[in-house]
Amino acid sequence: MACRISELVIDCADADRLAAFWSNVLGYVELGREDDGSIAIGPPDAGPGGPPVLVLSPSSDPRTGKLRLHIDVNPTDREQDAELERLLALGATPVDVGQTGTESWHVLADPEGNEFCLLRTRLQPL
Repeated sequence: MACRISELVIDCADADRLAAFWSNVLGYVELGREDDGSIAIGPPDAGPGGPPVLVLSPSSDPRTGKLRLHIDVNPTDREQDAELERLLALGATPVDVGQTGTESWHVLADPEGNEFCLLRTRLQPL
């Protein structure tokens, strides 16, 4: 028997802001809120055993250093360049983590500075 990832929890200063950003990036919807201010987002038809949901969890702890985990995303309904423009319009910002400029991906940050990568390969929507 093995495990599956069901949730990815991201500590954040503003859960509403990050939930809105990542919902727009991924086509997710709000699935629920907890008393502590955490917001779960996922695919509109999310259910047990489906794709992992994101939980944006409010935290007043300052972020120190580079994240040891990041999200990679792939475009589904457009090419990488068009998706990059869309993500930038949503509030993503380019980040330099030492790229050479020849990579096939773009390193970006969400509105709270969490790095993620936009990969080139176009995937089918779920």
